[in-house]
Amino acid sequence: MADRVTVIGWDGSPLTAAARGALGAATLVAGAPHHLALPEVPPTAERVRLGSVALAARRIAAHRGTAVVLADGDPGFFGVVRTLRAPEFGLEVEVVPAVSSVAAAFARAGMPWDDAQVVVAHRRTLRRAVNVCRAHAKVAVLTSPGAGPAELGLLLEGVHRTFVICEELGTERERVSVVTSDNAADHAWRDPNVVIVIGGPAGAAEGGGWIAGRDPATGPRGWVQPAEAYDGRLGEGETELLRAAQLARLGPRVGDLVWDIGSGSGAFAAEAARAGAAVIAVDHDPGACARTESAARRFGVQMQVVPGTAPHVLENLPEPDVVRVGGGGAAVVSAVADRRPQRIVTHAATRDEAELVGRDLTEHGYRVECALLQSVELDTRAWSETERSVVFLLSGVLPDRAP
Repeated sequence: MADRVTVIGWDGSPLTAAARGALGAATLVAGAPHHLALPEVPPTAERVRLGSVALAARRIAAHRGTAVVLADGDPGFFGVVRTLRAPEFGLEVEVVPAVSSVAAAFARAGMPWDDAQVVVAHRRTLRRAVNVCRAHAKVAVLTSPGAGPAELGLLLEGVHRTFVICEELGTERERVSVVTSDNAADHAWRDPNVVIVIGGPAGAAEGGGWIAGRDPATGPRGWVQPAEAYDGRLGEGETELLRAAQLARLGPRVGDLVWDIGSGSGAFAAEAARAGAAVIAVDHDPGACARTESAARRFGVQMQVVPGTAPHVLENLPEPDVVRVGGGGAAVVSAVADRRPQRIVTHAATRDEAELVGRDLTEHGYRVECALLQSVELDTRAWSETERSVVFLLSGVLPDRAP
């Protein structure tokens, strides 16, 4: 095992005395090619090109001597420190940090970033990173080859965003560009880069917020809001009890893409977006689309509203994680199940309709649950009944994609 492991963050500025001292004593230095080319790296030290951090960690663990790992920015922020400290390597590390590339990117853009989401985009996480960009007004994306500005722009089709692209921060080749998301694929971008994605309403309140990232206390309390919050224009199948049960079954979360088919008043779509998920709301009625957009503005959330009739309009939409089918019946549920989202919820007015939908979901490989929900609203002045609703709630979970 290495006698000493020091991780040095580098942001392009001159190395500190502590960093130079650690490098001067190193018998092994790991880093990217531009790190290994630094004049402070001892010519006699073993050099390890940092591709797979896990492989480098094994080399370091087997090394007898003093090891240094060089990394861009703050190595403790989505960086190599986490891997090096993993139990299987048994390494104790000292860290000499630098300004993170995210902080540097926002500084170059002259923008505050306490209200920003920060995500890492690899090929395996690119889709979820894009969903965060759909759902939030300010996002910093730490990119990687194959999951860079061009790919982000292509997957954001239909959603307008502004990209501030910061390439090779801290080097002589540093460049900051501002483009719209639909033009990002028209350029070749140099790695490494950070993309600041901007669009929609501002996140933090005037004067700043109290918590970094998205404020979880934004808007009124409660998963669902009463009809008055939507101008009293809730349609059939949009009762508070049913919406609360649907949200509980779907569990939308940050990084998810939710389809709301038959959005009606926009109540469910707005409430799923308040949970931090990206939402695409679909309805054939222009009035419903307008009400959905109004609900999004009222609650300060972002969503994409797509006018059209399901199932045909669904063909070109990006892959969903969870889906609410508020209208369209068994044919739409079947078309949704063909796309294999993790979870589907819908409702039925009769038992025969519920059985038809349930059988179809089962044939698609979903584990199906059904509950009969009955709600009775009472006037508490006289404790008399004012409204009654009875509906079958169906939910399907795809076992091979759960949770």
